[in-house]
Amino acid sequence: MPQSLVIVESPGKTKTISRYLGKGYRVESSLGHVRDLPQSSGERFQRRMTNEQLGIDPENGWSAKYEIIPGKEKQVSELARLASSSEVVYLATDLDREGEAIAWHLQELLSESRACRCRSPDMSPLEFKRVVFGEITKGAIAKAFERPGVVHQERVNAQQARRFLDRVVGFRLSELLRRKVGRGMSAGRVQSVAVRMIVEREREIRSFLPEEYWEATADLRRSSESATCRFKVATRGKARFRPGTKDEAEEALRALKQCAFHVAEVNESRRSEKPRPPFKTSTLQQTASSQLGFSGKKTMLLAQRLYEAGLITYMRTDSTNLSADAIGKVRNFIERKYGIDYLPANPNRFSTSKTAQEAHEAIRPTDAMDDETGRAAQLERDQLRLYELIRRRFVSCQMSPAQYKSTTVTVHAGEFELSTKGRVVLFDGFTRVLPARRSSPEDQLLPEYQETERLTCVKADTDQHFTRPKPRYSEASLIRELDSKGIGRPSTFNAILSKIEERGYVKLKEKRFHAERMGELVTDRLCRSFTNLMDYEFTQDVEKQLDAIANGDADWKVVLDEFYANFKQQLELASQPSGMPRNPGIEVGIACEQCKRPMRLRTAKTGVFLGCSGFALPAKERCKSTMSLQPSSDLPKSEDDELQRLLTQRRCDECGCSMLSFVVDERRMLHLCSNTRECQQVIIEHGQFTAAAYDGPVLECDKCGAEMHRRVGRFGSYFACTKCKNTRKIKRNGEVAAPKEDPIPMPELSCEDASDFYILRDGESGIFLAASKFPKNRKTRAPKVKELIPHGSALAEKYKFLLSAPQESPEGEDAVVRWSRKNKEHYVTVAGKQRNAWMCVYRGGAWHDNSQRTGK
Repeated sequence: MPQSLVIVESPGKTKTISRYLGKGYRVESSLGHVRDLPQSSGERFQRRMTNEQLGIDPENGWSAKYEIIPGKEKQVSELARLASSSEVVYLATDLDREGEAIAWHLQELLSESRACRCRSPDMSPLEFKRVVFGEITKGAIAKAFERPGVVHQERVNAQQARRFLDRVVGFRLSELLRRKVGRGMSAGRVQSVAVRMIVEREREIRSFLPEEYWEATADLRRSSESATCRFKVATRGKARFRPGTKDEAEEALRALKQCAFHVAEVNESRRSEKPRPPFKTSTLQQTASSQLGFSGKKTMLLAQRLYEAGLITYMRTDSTNLSADAIGKVRNFIERKYGIDYLPANPNRFSTSKTAQEAHEAIRPTDAMDDETGRAAQLERDQLRLYELIRRRFVSCQMSPAQYKSTTVTVHAGEFELSTKGRVVLFDGFTRVLPARRSSPEDQLLPEYQETERLTCVKADTDQHFTRPKPRYSEASLIRELDSKGIGRPSTFNAILSKIEERGYVKLKEKRFHAERMGELVTDRLCRSFTNLMDYEFTQDVEKQLDAIANGDADWKVVLDEFYANFKQQLELASQPSGMPRNPGIEVGIACEQCKRPMRLRTAKTGVFLGCSGFALPAKERCKSTMSLQPSSDLPKSEDDELQRLLTQRRCDECGCSMLSFVVDERRMLHLCSNTRECQQVIIEHGQFTAAAYDGPVLECDKCGAEMHRRVGRFGSYFACTKCKNTRKIKRNGEVAAPKEDPIPMPELSCEDASDFYILRDGESGIFLAASKFPKNRKTRAPKVKELIPHGSALAEKYKFLLSAPQESPEGEDAVVRWSRKNKEHYVTVAGKQRNAWMCVYRGGAWHDNSQRTGK
């Protein structure tokens, strides 16, 4: 009897699910997505991409051209082979819309595959069934397979609509930005809105002017006690006490010390604190960031592993709902472990956002009793920390509220009124399981003050304070803001934060997002030309329309047509010369050192720099001279540093915003108004200046011995010497590339089919010959041993061993020098790619024949 095929997304689930299902089922993984729109062809984006390259045709019913994702062909072929010998294929991908779309793609591919079409006539047609489960437990899986369903086409359409919207907006806007702003620019429907939030917060901070104010406190003592209690001055007369200068504060303090203090009022009340709801994706990422220090990416990776291990329910959800079965089990657990007092009469219910997707459950453990003494004890440290956070939050959400006795004491002293607050725990309730992470100033036990009781002032003091701007977004606060505005979905938050940082629009420093100049520039351009696309409410409305599609209340192609009609019109207007402004640069009053033309302040993904205005001239007259700019101070590491920076930073004479300061050289500093959207004031200051202290990794320059610092360029990170022009590449794995030797000209070696000659270069794949007119001429080839002999004196010491290599093979063919990526060493062989060809390797100070040819 043929086995039924069960297809899941992740290979981490296959063993567990296979064990629960038993014989008769073959569980395989699709390794995530198997089919998608065509990937970028690599052509220059200055050319407008055709709908064929885009993969969709918005003009003709949104017809799509899906392709198997490169590298997944073997996996799809294997699944098709297994499906051809199965009666039923169970599509057990994840239960969100993305999982539904993967199931649909698998069904389409397997139905169309040759293996399925060539099934023998006496076999019944291949049947597809959809199964979903929110937790990988034996009971949940058995229940899902008892009542399988079919692929929910409305959810698939909703996911397709999202994918098509993101594709059209991302590709078309990126093309426009590359033409108008600069090379390498890109944009996205949701990511650009997230960048706008960070940019607006950055500008709020820069335009904020701190105001000084003072507070006064008094340590008061009862006549019968030696201990004191600190009271804060609240009012003077009937006005709020908030002196703006030190003189005003000291004058008030002298008057306060002359007064008699007596208790005017004692208010006691009982208050209760309800438990917080169980985690959804956004709140899990926020809490893990603030309490455990995990990034959103790390949190979701750990949660994925916990889910696959069967320890928690599905981790991509925006719902706080809990199943009746889960509530019943946890209530029994609470009563048995903590007692009846900790169990409310009725289960606690929590409201869920109206935009919550489907009827998912909140993130919870599959077994509340599985604490550190159970299966979770076998987890890695970080997995265990996250699991315990989820478990405690789930258990506490069904416990009784915590009860407190709050006391407020008001003291009168002449025209002054002082107060203090205290709070005493009467019943710990849910905090027995989930204690507060930080203590409150009110968590103190106050003496039993009596009204009209006189108090003695032991000490009175004043403190200086300044008003503070809103803090920069952290990962947790940005996710909270995105969630509250309905921007994105639980499964997209992590990707949003990663992309906006990779694009160079924002920088994450000290766990806070700082807007980069390019991020501000792109945001201004998009907000001007695509007002609705960058509007928070519009982005939220799109999410609501996608929800309507998933629920069957809207036609997905009608929604796409309405969006595209408006977007296409805006795109055409922005593409006109009078549309989206270009990025011409700002005149700064500094002349180019090479051609004496004026330099302009330019913005790129790597930051700001000075570029010669002659760069826009024809090729023969063009000047490519640039000057790097270094920030005059480090990015603020805390809110106190931010405040100090706002207090001391130079401000623009025209608009009052803070100015950004960059060191041009030891004698000049450039001040640029941060409000570049409305003000472009630039001031050049002369004097003696130094750039901000470098606090990154340091290498020794192999050319001059000076320090090499890490920099970010057009092609990523690299090390640059602080004195000479030497650079070192940083590989993808994080390793620093070995130093490169200077090229050696070989004018006697002419390039084939080109009026050029070769030079010997040193690269990642060893030495090689390259055309001297690179990049116009990209000819390269491996050097022959005999071609190196005439240049032996110029050859680097580390390559001199190649001079003693055999110049010919035993058959008389010229020996060429090649590089082995596997062994990371040079060897010699013959030209061409013959299998088992002659080769020699260098071992122990001598060359050895290492041929693998038959008969040798």
